Amino acid sequence: MIKLISIILLVFYFGGVWKFWKGFNRTNFDRGVVNKLLLASLWPVLLITNKSYRRNFQKALKG
Repeated sequence: MIKLISIILLVFYFGGVWKFWKGFNRTNFDRGVVNKLLLASLWPVLLITNKSYRRNFQKALKG
């Protein structure tokens, strides 16, 4: 059961990374690859803690 939950969480995490990565050009963030990688990989934490990131994350997902 724990393996199943872990797999579901990993799929959810990497799905968020992928969606943010593909829509990154719609955000107000700097276009650098390092910045893109950092913001995409930390999306769950930043989504919870940063209001500006939440708005940009929504922009990235739309489209």
